[in-house]
Amino acid sequence: MKYGLFIAGLLFGSSSVMAQTPTLASQATAKVSSNYAKTQYPIVFAHGMAGFIRIGTDQFELDYWYQILPDLARNGANVWATRVSPFNSSEVRGEQLKQQVEEILAITGAEKVNLIGHSHGGPTIRYVAGVAPNSVASLTTVGAPHKGSTVADLILKAQGTVIEEALVGSINLMSKAITWAQGLNPNSFPHDSMAAGNSLTLAGAAEFNQKYPLGMPTTSCGEGSYKQGSIYHYSFTGVGTVTNILDPDSALQLTSLLIDGGRDNDGLVARCSAKFGKTIRDNYHWNHLDEVNMVLGLKSLFAPDPVNVYRQHANRLKLQGL
Repeated sequence: MKYGLFIAGLLFGSSSVMAQTPTLASQATAKVSSNYAKTQYPIVFAHGMAGFIRIGTDQFELDYWYQILPDLARNGANVWATRVSPFNSSEVRGEQLKQQVEEILAITGAEKVNLIGHSHGGPTIRYVAGVAPNSVASLTTVGAPHKGSTVADLILKAQGTVIEEALVGSINLMSKAITWAQGLNPNSFPHDSMAAGNSLTLAGAAEFNQKYPLGMPTTSCGEGSYKQGSIYHYSFTGVGTVTNILDPDSALQLTSLLIDGGRDNDGLVARCSAKFGKTIRDNYHWNHLDEVNMVLGLKSLFAPDPVNVYRQHANRLKLQGL
């Protein structure tokens, strides 16, 4: 859904994939040059819908968090990327992430983690904080559809039709392909595109927010709680669509028109829907993929470098004692 034909072409155009890799990926081998991003607790990244850590061949690989995690590691962070089902409900993905958080705590000996989630990764990390609050120091969501996305509602209007059957089948196939392209067994991750879509509808998001209200704003476009219990909350998002004409994610201009007539959104998520906790900034000139420095770092010449923004945020967490 989010990456469309670009990812499908990358997956099926590759004659071979990466060697078998574990569910977790650490950047521990990066050469440390400073302690600017050295937080007290590990920083754990959670990808969005249709997400991954890395896919492709040795000759052509695509990183989801392009250049971000290695940069944090070089600046002293203990940083991890996680893999969950590309397409499934927030709760299923959250349970998968919770198990990986437990692994990271066991490996590192840390008491808590700082969770960062992009897009559907936002509700995913909120689930972990809701069911295992003692394991979480902070939550940071990036371009996350906390109040749902009208794009999901429009897609699911096809329910009960021949279009729905074809769409669900093709997306579930793509979900398995994304998992396979990471060197993982697709059967080890449940794939349910309908559950994923329902999670991100306006009604599905509202139901999730009733169960896990931590950090959510009480007004339509206001700030959420900065801290509840011992957990700090942050968010940032973009409001761009076509930010670089060479970038294949310019196709998000089309989906942006489905949200408030093309205004105030990143191509898939409305600015107000991305509000959570303390807003670091809600108007970066980024589209939904620029927020994680995709594709291959292409962005507007005048937009802030996402790599720098994540590094600065790690320093923010460090100064907060997290």
